[in-house]
Amino acid sequence: MTAVTLTVNGERHSADVEDRTLLAYFLRDDLRLTGTHIGCDTSQCGACMVLLNGRAVKSCTMFAVQASGADVTTIEGVAKDEKMHPVQEAFRDHHGLQCGFCTPGMITRAYRLLQETPNPTEEEIRAGISGNLCRCTGYQNIVKAIQFAAAKLAGVPFQEAAE
Repeated sequence: MTAVTLTVNGERHSADVEDRTLLAYFLRDDLRLTGTHIGCDTSQCGACMVLLNGRAVKSCTMFAVQASGADVTTIEGVAKDEKMHPVQEAFRDHHGLQCGFCTPGMITRAYRLLQETPNPTEEEIRAGISGNLCRCTGYQNIVKAIQFAAAKLAGVPFQEAAE
């Protein structure tokens, strides 16, 4: 067992964990933050995406001990004061989800993408979320939701591209 201390969604947590405990399982099982989904355990799907010191990482391929001392943001930490973040609202309002399994990881990645690139092109959005797989939507509405959130965060009207 190894002692780990990390800040998750602004709250400091300490625990003793087995060295082989993946960060995703620590978040889900020890901290009961079940928004971080585990879809593949092989770093393929992105359902377990979290932010580690502001960097998007797949928590199913990182040990909890590697995150000790870090600042972690999960899907639960994206909303503030029980108010959804514009990315979350956009996914809801623009049908950026269907079954919802990939949604926490997709929103977390989109949240970070818009911090990195506040006004992304469609190509930048598609490249930015390329590490997150969605088996249901075909990505069209996910891209539209991220475009809408970018516009809302910038305080400009959303201009949907003509088809």
